[in-house]
Amino acid sequence: MKKLENKVIAITGAGGIICSEFAKALAKEGAKVALLDINYDAAKQYADEIGDNAIAIRCNCLDKESIIEAKNIINESFGNVNFLINGAGGNNPRASTDNETMTSDLEGVKDFFALEESGLKFVFDLNITSAFLVTQVFAQDMIKTGGNIINISSMNAYRPLTKIPAYSAAKAGISNFTQWLAVHFAPCNIRCNAIAPGFFVTNQNRSLLFNEDGTPTARTGKILAATPMKKFGEISDLIGTLMWLADDNASGFVTGTVIPVDGGFSAYSGV
Repeated sequence: MKKLENKVIAITGAGGIICSEFAKALAKEGAKVALLDINYDAAKQYADEIGDNAIAIRCNCLDKESIIEAKNIINESFGNVNFLINGAGGNNPRASTDNETMTSDLEGVKDFFALEESGLKFVFDLNITSAFLVTQVFAQDMIKTGGNIINISSMNAYRPLTKIPAYSAAKAGISNFTQWLAVHFAPCNIRCNAIAPGFFVTNQNRSLLFNEDGTPTARTGKILAATPMKKFGEISDLIGTLMWLADDNASGFVTGTVIPVDGGFSAYSGV
């Protein structure tokens, strides 16, 4: 018997690099996985790669009716959901500054004062509101039978990165929300934890880390200088932590934690 044959897992943001790999790894252990993403074509591609125990569902994680519809499809296809991964999230250029610190020369520079309110609200909604709404819908399947919720936090939750104030604050909120959920749902035997990835190259951040000619940007140099292992993470580096948290026998007494997978970034003071 594979370890996760009794799991029905909903994964949001599953059309992305990280959560699609999560879906593949969990399916290999026998889980039935539903890949939810607003980009249906991307989710469908990965679901087709997995096979019969995977389905792709178009889902807008900021629209509760869309989430409920996705849950109904999963319930009809696989049964009640007892495992949720809140992977939907991201940043937006409207909420990012051009400069790391404030300077007197403001001409042509998008500084803190030029950030758009709509951008900040969008980033908060994409990360915090989506996790709230998705959990509100899917945890209803877990109240009587127990379950497992994994949120995706970030290194930004430990120490804010320059240029991206909204994303940093939102991910700090995800870590706090994870702890709140763990306490709130403990009597229902629902565990809630978060994984906080360090620096991984994804579609969202590739242009920030590498120039068009493939050479590393100055920001990449700073990141690697502050990462004791001196490299970016590979998606496979996250899988071990995921599978440990997914296994009720291995981590059944673990809830309310935020686990960094970061090559030592969060531990390094710079000296």
